Amino acid sequence: MDAVTAETPSPDTLTVDLGTETGPFHGGASGTLYGLYGDGVPSRTLVEGMYVRTVTTKAQDGIQHPGGDALEILPPFVAAGGRDVYVYLPDFYRGFPYEWPGSTGEERLAGFLEVVRRQVEHVLTLGPDRTPVVYVPFNEPEGNMFGEGEWSHDGISWRTDPRHYFEAWKAAYHLIKGLDPDARVAGPNTSILYPEVRGFLEFAKAHDVLPDVITWHELSSPAEVRTNVAKYREMERELGIGPLPVNLNEYAHNYHVSVPGQMVQWISAIEESKVDADLAYWNIAGNLNDSAVEANKANGQWWLFNAYGQLTGNTVQVAAPRPNVQYTLQGVAALDRDKRQARLLFGGAAGAADIVFEGVDPDVFGATVHVRLQEIPWTGQVGAGAQPLRLRDEELPVGEGRVTLSVSDLDAMSAYQVVLSPGGNGARLLPASVAWRRTYEAEDATYTGGGYAKNGPEGSPSDVDRFATSGGYHVGGLRTGSDGVLAFDVEVPRDGTYEVSVFANSYNQADLVREFGPTNVFLRVDGEAPRELRLPLGYKWAVWGHTDTRVELSAGRHRITLAAQDPDLGVTKGDAVVDKVDLILRDDDGTAVYEAEYASLDGGAVVSHAHRGASGPGAAVLPREGTVTFWVHAADDGEASVNVDVLGPGEGLLAVNGEPVGPVVRGAMPLFLAGGVNKLTVTGTSQLLVVDRLRVGPSHDLLPSTAYPAEEGALTGSAKVTGYPYATGGKAVEGIGGGPGNALTLTVTATRAGRHALTIRYANGEQAPATHYNPDPVCRHADVSVNGAAPHRVLFPTTFHFNNFWNLSVPVTLEEGTNTLTLTADELPDFDGKSRNRYGQRSAYAPVVDQVTVTPLS
Repeated sequence: MDAVTAETPSPDTLTVDLGTETGPFHGGASGTLYGLYGDGVPSRTLVEGMYVRTVTTKAQDGIQHPGGDALEILPPFVAAGGRDVYVYLPDFYRGFPYEWPGSTGEERLAGFLEVVRRQVEHVLTLGPDRTPVVYVPFNEPEGNMFGEGEWSHDGISWRTDPRHYFEAWKAAYHLIKGLDPDARVAGPNTSILYPEVRGFLEFAKAHDVLPDVITWHELSSPAEVRTNVAKYREMERELGIGPLPVNLNEYAHNYHVSVPGQMVQWISAIEESKVDADLAYWNIAGNLNDSAVEANKANGQWWLFNAYGQLTGNTVQVAAPRPNVQYTLQGVAALDRDKRQARLLFGGAAGAADIVFEGVDPDVFGATVHVRLQEIPWTGQVGAGAQPLRLRDEELPVGEGRVTLSVSDLDAMSAYQVVLSPGGNGARLLPASVAWRRTYEAEDATYTGGGYAKNGPEGSPSDVDRFATSGGYHVGGLRTGSDGVLAFDVEVPRDGTYEVSVFANSYNQADLVREFGPTNVFLRVDGEAPRELRLPLGYKWAVWGHTDTRVELSAGRHRITLAAQDPDLGVTKGDAVVDKVDLILRDDDGTAVYEAEYASLDGGAVVSHAHRGASGPGAAVLPREGTVTFWVHAADDGEASVNVDVLGPGEGLLAVNGEPVGPVVRGAMPLFLAGGVNKLTVTGTSQLLVVDRLRVGPSHDLLPSTAYPAEEGALTGSAKVTGYPYATGGKAVEGIGGGPGNALTLTVTATRAGRHALTIRYANGEQAPATHYNPDPVCRHADVSVNGAAPHRVLFPTTFHFNNFWNLSVPVTLEEGTNTLTLTADELPDFDGKSRNRYGQRSAYAPVVDQVTVTPLS
């Protein structure tokens, strides 16, 4: 008998046909349902850098959830580049199904139409600024107002007998259009594209009440996105209507959201269908559907949408190895002939793949292409992430219009980006971002002591309601009273400083966590060098963030332990689960490089490949008023050393997060960057300015920075100093707010007049009672007044516990010498300026304040 030899499976092939264009890039997948809480949560920088096109949110003053009031989020959303605000009118009520008052269907509908009337009247006060508003009269009517349950109109599903729903739709439509003939109305907003939608369209056409935008939900799969959009377009053709704009205003599940390798599959289907779509709201409001961390930090999903939003030109045909099949390799690509640049986003499968570009036009790319390959890793739902990792930077020949890039070690949870540019221009090729890295699963580690629990499986293709988890399992046992030790046996290739990233979670409402806040554990390497780590809090179990530290390791084997007790440092308080540990070795000096030819261009700026010896394959050429914008990561709030590398003469101005900081100089500039994502924009002020790249490196301590403990400030009214173990000095100030008389005032000093950053270290654990699966944390606010001037209102997102402190930076103008800063708060009224929310969804208080640090912006 012949021996049977096991064969290694051949890699998947993903083919990008640059010769077959499929229409202008649309960008519709970057929508959000309840992703905006209010101005600043998330920051305008995060909203703009995610290229959010549409937002769906509640009616103004609605009581379904805290925050997300339509007319409060509209101005900052539009200022950040947003296009449409879809207003869920039934979210004026609580409950799901909606608890609309009335003893009969007629009473309920009459009351609801009065709600609709008030909403339109509110919107009309905006004048021409109301253009972005799109009214959604009914949401999932088959399971709510016109379903079979207790809170339905008549207990009969409209899918069985549509008469009441159709008449209600007609009444709401005429009411809205009667008050504002220019208004846009969207519907039917069903939970899926039911066959009965055809009957709705027939009725709407016959009675001249067709929606301006067709909406339904795709809580399904990317395959169904393509199938159902095609099915709807066929309905339009058969009925002789449209084509109308489509918004799939709820899409994806917990298992998908936050995971770049999952979301790129949805993005490819949505972009191919050329429709808008909004990420579903499964968790908390104001974090861009698990894309934003704190107020201004990004996780891996955010960086994926940032890359997606920077596609330009026309999309091109992408042939996946298993077309339209979820949990397999998929992609979306665009070609910009003016930039002479093609970009591909792909992911969804592990292992190896051949990425084949066909139709590579020599008139666009030449005989050699420059290839930049980046990885956008999963960093957890509440885990901040840096800019995409550079994996490869190389030049490849073009043979018969084809280029093949073979890749290996793909991670199914990561997304990847390939950027193709003309090669052969002497570009300096850059090394990979990391020299070495490994992942160690907690379920594979050794556990000793009591209380061990292996939890899972978590989210999977067969259980999409659960959260994505590395390896599918996680480990519990490190909690109050435990003697548990979780040991990871690692082996590293050489001596060096290694980053240790512990992916973990503590549910903020769990009994042992509610008492004290973040769970502390103790890390040692080979039994030495003990240190205390505080693990991330989350809004549910298995919501992953990461705590990072650095260790010195020699080449060879080591044991890294996480323990609930340490003989030198103390004991664990809380209850944590651990998913994995990542170990990373870097070779660089901490300087990040952002190429101008890959950045966002406007105002007539173009990409040029005529500058030999540029950092990358090209440079950005700015005319007067032309701009190049970089989206820059900073790990923490504080000074960074920034170089704008230019080629030849030319002048320009630099702005950081909309704040002008002065002319572009040759050399390093010390600038204050906010922790998370920063928008750095260079504007040409001469006839020509050629920008090669932006380099962002560690601080040189050139900006004077002073911290002022809150407990040393002047307190009035109910504001008082209270002990908080994780505050900087063990104390912080609470009770600010509930009226302007309850205030904290600090006296601070500026060495010169001008713009400064106030970095407020705060905690906010307030949470309102929820009606269903969404936790409802409440953003507190502070009215910050400088030297007695009119106050500036600042929103502070939840930190998940009052003993968990984060930073939030606010730009202010200070005078040279002594300045006074006063923080107060009071409950904000509804839109009419009189009524108040009766469910504790608008807090009257500022957050607990630990300290305020003052730093010049530049």
